[in-house]
Amino acid sequence: MEGPTTASLLRRINRAAVLEVLRRESPIARTQIARRVHLSLPTVMRIIDELKEEGLVREEGKSEPTRGRRRSLLAFNGEGYAVIGVDMGGTKMFGGVANLNGDVLYEKYTHPGTSSPEESVERLCDLLAELIDAAEETGLPIRGIGIGAPGVTLHEEGIVVWAPSLGWRDLPLQQILADRFPFPIFVENDVNLAALGEMGFGAGQGARDLVCIAVGTGIGAGIIVGGALYRGHHEAAGEVGYLLPGTQFLGRRYNGFGALESLASGTGVAERARKVLAERGMLPSNGKITAQEVFAAARRGEDWAQQVVDETVDYLALAIASVSAVLDPEVVVLGGGVARSADLLIEPIRRRLEGVVPYVPRLAASPLGRRAALMGAVMLVLNVTMESFVVRRLP
Repeated sequence: MEGPTTASLLRRINRAAVLEVLRRESPIARTQIARRVHLSLPTVMRIIDELKEEGLVREEGKSEPTRGRRRSLLAFNGEGYAVIGVDMGGTKMFGGVANLNGDVLYEKYTHPGTSSPEESVERLCDLLAELIDAAEETGLPIRGIGIGAPGVTLHEEGIVVWAPSLGWRDLPLQQILADRFPFPIFVENDVNLAALGEMGFGAGQGARDLVCIAVGTGIGAGIIVGGALYRGHHEAAGEVGYLLPGTQFLGRRYNGFGALESLASGTGVAERARKVLAERGMLPSNGKITAQEVFAAARRGEDWAQQVVDETVDYLALAIASVSAVLDPEVVVLGGGVARSADLLIEPIRRRLEGVVPYVPRLAASPLGRRAALMGAVMLVLNVTMESFVVRRLP
């Protein structure tokens, strides 16, 4: 399969730039768009005509008179399409339907429990069927489906190379889903989707260089450089769960979760807490404790929990310092389940970073929460389908 030509790539970039200005600054005149994107007015007018034909842009009245003339204004037609997004996880699955404005029209959050790799695919298909029904009920055409997989993912082929929390290896997920559902389907790393969501609708709006670090069952990062996802040579960029917190972690083999994940993920926090409580003879009789319970205990001032939280802050600060030194992002967004306790993490991390790296990035908790990947699916589907798009409906 041949890649895009230089001309088609430039055309896609120009269309995306025009649409992004419309998305952010509607209503706006054609001449203003041309100035924003540094393109000629005829080029912008041609792109606008294409976008209007596609149903992404509409006329929005007239502006106030300028030099005796009223200019017609354009607006992004965010209500014109529906997008379906699913965030897969080892212990949860969240899916939703949203329009292109990011308005959530339907959502479903499930805790499916443990299952085989095959069963997890079937659960995903069941959820997609429900979401498609919900999208059809809105009356909006479905522009596409974005799936976030928790692991190394080849986005062009839609193959999940390795998702340890689901037991998926070299799974051709895009093809499996395309055989069942008649819509454009895109498979992406889940934290990459979250990063796109934060750039489009969350804490990273307006930023061109950002990193979204999701701390949940595992730890991963989505990296955006110059407004575009950075995936790396093997599409494994952002696997920060494999960062080494110290020299004692060298010389080992990490076939599943990485060294940092074993300490600072939700699972890692709970495991360290169990050890501390066991040493103090305070472990619950069932031997179970969750990361959320650890953070709750820290808020109550229990010293054992504060010890675990302080260590977690140290580990995350080391990771963010490494990311900042290499990438110099404008903003680092903390997401995932553990980030719900960002009030106990962000300021202590910032203090630890002062003077450690040349520039401390802005640190922010995700305002999107579990919807981050859904919002990212909106951005992904909109961007990827910009070159050519055919509205598809269920027969």
